[in-house]
Amino acid sequence: MTAHATESQKPAYAPPPVNGDFYRMLHLLGEDERTIVRRVRDFMESEIAPIIEDYWARDAFPFEIVPKLRALDIAGIGYRGYGSAGGSWLLNAVLCMEIARVDASIATFWGVHTGLSAGSIYLCGDEEQKQRWLPAMMRWEKIGSFCLTEPDVGSATSGGMKTTCRRDGDGWVLNGQKKWIGNAPFADLNVIWAREETSGQVKGFVVLKDNPGFSVEKIHNKMALRVVQNGLITLADCRVPEADRLQNANSFKDTAKVLRMTRAGVAGFAVGCGMGAYEHALRYAQTRTQFGRPIGGFQLVQDLLVRMLGNVTATQMMLLRLGQLQDEGAMLDEHASLAKAYCTVKCRETVGYARELLGGNGILLDNHIGRFVADAEAIYSYEGTREMNTLIVGKAITGLSAFV
Repeated sequence: MTAHATESQKPAYAPPPVNGDFYRMLHLLGEDERTIVRRVRDFMESEIAPIIEDYWARDAFPFEIVPKLRALDIAGIGYRGYGSAGGSWLLNAVLCMEIARVDASIATFWGVHTGLSAGSIYLCGDEEQKQRWLPAMMRWEKIGSFCLTEPDVGSATSGGMKTTCRRDGDGWVLNGQKKWIGNAPFADLNVIWAREETSGQVKGFVVLKDNPGFSVEKIHNKMALRVVQNGLITLADCRVPEADRLQNANSFKDTAKVLRMTRAGVAGFAVGCGMGAYEHALRYAQTRTQFGRPIGGFQLVQDLLVRMLGNVTATQMMLLRLGQLQDEGAMLDEHASLAKAYCTVKCRETVGYARELLGGNGILLDNHIGRFVADAEAIYSYEGTREMNTLIVGKAITGLSAFV
């Protein structure tokens, strides 16, 4: 045999495993929580990944997965009692990342239901209300929505909310509209935020889907998070009993408590979206052949991959510390806002690099990346735009408010 192997004798290329957890963030969880993460990852890869492109293309929701989500027992991570899963906020952050790593729409559905909607009741309801609604929500028997944004009011909801409420006898009358409300077309209960006509203070209400004066219309023609079913809610002299007013929601400061708690999760969605795009791009680079070899062996492709990995790893570390702060009870508005703003910016950048790496193939749903690119646009904007979160952080570090 000659000293130089022929082409046919060269060993086949055996790519290393694809792993977006480059700094082993998962290993900072305890074994029980790592088991939960592995269970969720298996579910997302076996049950969601094979079907999600079809549902995304059809602007439809896979209702058949709801019983399977119930079996995962991941509703109310970080809560205590009321049938919630418990666990740490760090676990919640990792699960946000893991679910969005496969699909940001399913992550958003989970986050709206168990975070924003159930979280409003958990933080702002009295004991009777928590006992009445939360156990069924934790079992996924009742699906919730969170209704804050309005057709003409997004970032200005704290001071410009147009939906009103007024006391009338032993109940309340609500009027107005809410837009972009995730889960609204099929939600059993909807947490509605409205401004009291007399005091001007924001109050929260749980409005059931069959409540007279409540109607919802599905929003069509979205370019992002197409699996999430968003609705335009109309409240026309909608009567709500006092028993369904969240008893501890008496101003927008109480609404903000919910947003602070869940904004960390949205940062996790951004990290997961970037992580998923990176992993798909890396697999593509390992298998796509040009000029006689895998494109992962070219310098410019490796540069894109390392840029992506750097963004993913940096935002994972920010998410890690944010989860620790939340577990310590030390997370402030500005901590959550910085993570949401920065992680969504880096997510946008990362999915763009992934699209670039795939060339023309990057726009095909079959190659997954196009979905991540589109969904990143929604994550970038919801639960506080980059600009609004920037002003929250800017006020904290300068002591000066730049809000108008």
